[in-house]
Amino acid sequence: MSEDKTGQQRLAPAAELLAAQEEIVETFDLLEDWSDRYQYIIDLGRQAPPFPEEWKTEQYRLKGCQSQVWIVTEMKDGRMQIHATSDSAIVAGLIAMLVRVYSDRRPADILSTPPEFIRRIQLEDHLSPTRSNGLSAMVQQIRQMAVAALALQHKS
Repeated sequence: MSEDKTGQQRLAPAAELLAAQEEIVETFDLLEDWSDRYQYIIDLGRQAPPFPEEWKTEQYRLKGCQSQVWIVTEMKDGRMQIHATSDSAIVAGLIAMLVRVYSDRRPADILSTPPEFIRRIQLEDHLSPTRSNGLSAMVQQIRQMAVAALALQHKS
């Protein structure tokens, strides 16, 4: 643990990422059944920050998803900010979970911390094959963006 500028205790970056995953697992454990869990996922997508219309272009569109998904990243203070959305309510919720876990993290931490929460909440077992493939494509895209961001950091 370290202190931030305000003197508050902060977890180490990778620990923050693990804590975000654990929070999702704990929330899923509290929900009674999969209809409640699907509703929670949909609500996460609805609560996501607005996604600028000008980012909904082919440049930012994720290939490999049946639904339309857009992902934009930017670096700020050595951390990768992830902005994403989808035209599908459930997919928007899935990407919101990934953003909750991986946004505002260092690229090296993203790459060293796999999305264990997906297995722990048995998400892929409860998604259609096309949604499961789309979720994998979203995870891969975030990881590829982290690799690119890391490469840029090492160049400068």
